Amino acid sequence: MFELSQLRCFIAVAEEGHFGRAALRLHMTQPPLSRQIQILETTLGVSLINRSNRVVSLTPAGRSFLNDARRIIKLSEEARLSVRRIASGTAGALAIGFIPATSYELLPRLVSAAAVELPGIELVLKELVTADQLDGLSTRRLDVGILRLPVDQDRLETLRVSRDPMLLAVPEGHPFETEAEVPIERLQGQALVMYAPVESRYHHDLLSAAFRRAGILPNFVQYARETHTILALVGAGVGLAVVPESSVRLRPPNVHIRPLVGPTRLVSELSMVWLRDNDNPALPLFQQFVRRHIATA
Repeated sequence: MFELSQLRCFIAVAEEGHFGRAALRLHMTQPPLSRQIQILETTLGVSLINRSNRVVSLTPAGRSFLNDARRIIKLSEEARLSVRRIASGTAGALAIGFIPATSYELLPRLVSAAAVELPGIELVLKELVTADQLDGLSTRRLDVGILRLPVDQDRLETLRVSRDPMLLAVPEGHPFETEAEVPIERLQGQALVMYAPVESRYHHDLLSAAFRRAGILPNFVQYARETHTILALVGAGVGLAVVPESSVRLRPPNVHIRPLVGPTRLVSELSMVWLRDNDNPALPLFQQFVRRHIATA
């Protein structure tokens, strides 16, 4: 097979129309240049250049091959630059798992900013529950997970990416609708739509602990897994609900949001996790990018 150096010699001669000028352009002497062209012609089994009366012109085969030679050189340069970008982490792909709640605010903001700041990195997004994300990380089908802690994984590094205040959602016409803020103690005996204890364990445990600290027991009339379902039930008049602030945009028009106050500030957190030994070159750059945006937010 021919070599890239032979193609560069041929392109230079074809574009300069002169062996001497082509040799100067390539910073070499004329005899080795001529030899490279001859080897290329022998390899291809055709004459590429007419050599007569010191005038250099291309044969029909040479004119056709010139386009191919230019294309091959261009591809080789692009491949060289691409592999360097991947090795440096400025290009490549990251598989990112996320729980549905991430899509309310955090994920769209990161994806939009990454398109501008990390144009060479493709983000492959996969909506998965926490257990499936942990499995994807352990089998290296995922590079990053965005989920709620705690998770029992010694091999994982974690970075908190958001802290979301929990607010009270009330249906239209409820007495709390006109309150500036609602003390958590006033939820005693109130009909409440609660997060499911298994499918939404994080928020179920978070709220249950807060109710215990306040010494109250709401009347749990319905359980649901997703926040948008809980808000829909509030809008239907089933009961009140305590939901993350980031989900407020999902509320139906007949659902009103009020601050919930108690002995301690009630906050829902999201974390980004990854394997400590993940060697994807794009991961450190993505981590830096996320840290910048956390600080900005």
